[in-house]
Amino acid sequence: MAEVRNKQVVLRDYVSGFPKESDMNIVEGTTILKLPQGSNDVLLKNLYLSCDPYMRMLMTKVEGLDVFGTYTPGSPLTGYGVSKVLESGHPDYKKGDLVWGSTKWEEFSLVSPTQILFKIEQTDVPLSYYTGILGMPGMTAYAGFFEVGSPKKGENVFVSAASGAVGQLVGQFAKLTDCYVVGSAGSKEKVDLLKNKLGFDEAFNYKEESDLNATLKRYFPEGIDIYFENVGGKTLDAVLPNMRVLGRIPVCGMVSQYNLTQPEGVTNLANLIFKRIRMQGFIVGEFYHLYPKFLEFVLPHIREGKVVYVEDIAEGLENGPAALVGLYSGRNVGKQVVVVARD
Repeated sequence: MAEVRNKQVVLRDYVSGFPKESDMNIVEGTTILKLPQGSNDVLLKNLYLSCDPYMRMLMTKVEGLDVFGTYTPGSPLTGYGVSKVLESGHPDYKKGDLVWGSTKWEEFSLVSPTQILFKIEQTDVPLSYYTGILGMPGMTAYAGFFEVGSPKKGENVFVSAASGAVGQLVGQFAKLTDCYVVGSAGSKEKVDLLKNKLGFDEAFNYKEESDLNATLKRYFPEGIDIYFENVGGKTLDAVLPNMRVLGRIPVCGMVSQYNLTQPEGVTNLANLIFKRIRMQGFIVGEFYHLYPKFLEFVLPHIREGKVVYVEDIAEGLENGPAALVGLYSGRNVGKQVVVVARD
C-alpha cells in the first residue's frame, strides 16, 4: 500500500477584495493510494486543473452560492480538472480511464463518482482541452450562445472578455453562424489575437476607450442583437442603449464585479423594457445533457482547424495560485490551465 506525497493548494482564509497568491498555501501532505474497503469512490491522479473566474466567488463566505459550494479555509481548492483513474469502486470507471469533472487542487484526489462529469473517449486532441474547449468553458459558450442567445444568420454579436476561455469560443461559434462579431479585451496583444487568430471581424481594447457608448456605436451603427455578457459593470451599462429591439443578453459572468466589496450599479436597465430585450442568466450544469451533441458539433471543427483554442499553460501545482490570481488582472492570454502531471 503505497504512501505518496500529495501536494495541495489550500485556501488560508476567506478573501476580501482582489485575491493574492498569499491567500493560498502550498501544503506538502501524503496520501495512501488505496481505496477504503467497500468504497464506491474513485481514486484519481490529477493531470490538468482549470482556472476559472467563478472560483473567486467561492473564496468569500456569501449566502446564496450553494449552487457552487463555497471553499473552506484550511482545505484544498476545488475546480474542474482532467484526471486519470488509479482505482475505482464504481462500475462506470476502471483503472486507466481518463475523466473530467470536479476535483481538488492536489496531486491525488478521492472523489465521489457524482463529481466525475464525463469519461474522455476522444484522445486525438490535447487532454488539456477538456479543461477548456471540450470541458466546462466549451459547454458554457455553446449553451450560452446557441440555447440562450438563439442566434440567427447575419446578426450582430458583441462579446466581452472575448479572449478568455469562453469568449474566444463564442466569437468563433458566432462566425460559424455567419454573424458579425466584435470582441473587447484588455490589451493590444489580445485584440490582435481576436482579429488575426480567432477570426473576429473587429476588436478593441476597452482600457483605451474613454467613452464605451461611443465605441459601441462606432462598431455597431445598427445596434447589437446578441451581447454575450462576461464582465458586467460599465460595459453592460454602455451596451444596453446600443441593443436592438428583441435583442438577447446571455449572462455568463460579471468578472468586473467579483472583487468589489460594493458592486457597481447599472443605470440603463429601462432599455430592457422598450426594446423588449431578453437578459437571462444561466448555469452550465443545466446543459450538460447536451454534451454529446456539443462534441458532435465542435470536434470536426477542431480537427479541420475551423475552430482554434488559445491556452495559457502554468507548469506545476506550485504555480497554481499565481495562475488563478492572474485571471483577475487579465494576465492570462487565453484559457488558463495548470499542469499537475502530463500522464
